[in-house]
Amino acid sequence: MMGYRHLKHDVRLAARGGRVIGSVVLAALAAGAIAQAVPPKAAQGKRGARPAPTQPAQAQPAQAQAQAQPAPSAPGQTVQDQSVPDNTGLDIPTNLQIFGKVDPNVRKPTAIVNDTVITGTDVDQRVALVAMANEAKLSPEDRERLKLQVLRQLIDETLQIQEAKTADITITPAELTQSYDGVSKRFNRTPVAMRAYLRESGSSERSLKRQIEGELAWQRYLRRRVEPFVNVGDEEVKSIIDRLQAAKGTDEFNLKEIYLAATPANSQQVYANAKQILQEIQKGAQPFEYYARQFSEASTRAVGGDLGWIRAATLPAQLAEAATTMQVGQVAGPIEVSGGYSILYLTDKRQVLTADPRDAKLSLKQLTLRFPPNTNQAQASARAQAFAKATQELRGCGTVEKVAAGIGADVVDNDTVRIRDLPPQLQEVMLKLQVGESSPPFGSAEQGVRALVLCGRDEAAGGSVPNSEQIQGQLEQQRVNLRAQQKLRDLRRDAVVEYR
Repeated sequence: MMGYRHLKHDVRLAARGGRVIGSVVLAALAAGAIAQAVPPKAAQGKRGARPAPTQPAQAQPAQAQAQAQPAPSAPGQTVQDQSVPDNTGLDIPTNLQIFGKVDPNVRKPTAIVNDTVITGTDVDQRVALVAMANEAKLSPEDRERLKLQVLRQLIDETLQIQEAKTADITITPAELTQSYDGVSKRFNRTPVAMRAYLRESGSSERSLKRQIEGELAWQRYLRRRVEPFVNVGDEEVKSIIDRLQAAKGTDEFNLKEIYLAATPANSQQVYANAKQILQEIQKGAQPFEYYARQFSEASTRAVGGDLGWIRAATLPAQLAEAATTMQVGQVAGPIEVSGGYSILYLTDKRQVLTADPRDAKLSLKQLTLRFPPNTNQAQASARAQAFAKATQELRGCGTVEKVAAGIGADVVDNDTVRIRDLPPQLQEVMLKLQVGESSPPFGSAEQGVRALVLCGRDEAAGGSVPNSEQIQGQLEQQRVNLRAQQKLRDLRRDAVVEYR
């Protein structure tokens, strides 16, 4: 349901601004545990949580730098843009001089938060937990950078647990054990084996339970102190339905985002880091989701930065402009937004509530001819030509097994493949195929050659507008997230944090 998914993305955008519902460190692990103790409505973890964005820039991981290098001048520009525009109204001097430490964020990662101690071991074990959950091998520079992010997250987590206790919310040892056992099961391990696995990874059972406690405590706090006071009127629901119907046929974008928070004091440094992140993404060594999970400071980092399907009209102007000019598969940034910088990745586009041919489900048979080891390019080409000739002689899907047996190829059936889930090159091919026809051969000398035979097609149906109950639930969740964001911001302002 396109309209419903679109509404979910409006919710994500409105909820941005900090760490709201769902830990940005290990939601993939905690989700199963949370589901055991929290109703689905409160356990949703895919909400974006940060201030709404504003304007463009460029980005990748790197050790924190004291100052960003000047961005290249655009053609015709008479003055180099050596600083980020100041929209803060704080009257910051243009040519400021730093008196004292160049980078005040470089500290030994320990802190006391309202008398609760966060030790270096706490930070190290949580970093190891992040690396384990993402199956990431961190360089020394990335590990140090991640330590600072983890320390900030542990401070937020501590504030949330403390605030929950003021509302007489305490997570019992039995609940923690039950949730921990659930996480172990998701990893196909017994609780004892999970304990050993955590230790081998440099983490601990205590670190994982601490994360689970923070998740459960904060969500129960929101359920008790926020959700009862959130109301959505019938007129609001009706206006949403009217807007969805009015938007029918407009473009919708499937976006992923990395968000880096910035303040006037560290804006240039964050901008430079964002440029480095972008450069690493463009190298293609790791997928975009990897960098989103490692470096994004929005709660969508738990889902690889996924914003889902969203219309340009619901985005801030700068992000909307970037999305509408991007091609599918393109990465853009850094884009200056309110409170920081964003890097966008456009994974797909479509039209709202309109049937898209690429949503058609295909029934396919795939033929695969594997090459012997050490096959060179000439040998691969010759075998591919023979394979292509055989597939051209196919007379519908009923002859696939016979042809495959004659050339020594393997056959795999799949009846639920959407065209849009195929690589872009194959999407165009499959859109033009008739039932019973085969695609041209594709593959490589290392992995062999393949062809797809179209056995059937279920055409895509047009999207439908979500019902009133669905819209009401999404609006309520949006407001809960916004109030959670505001509450956490207040807790940070009132906290007494002593770094050691």
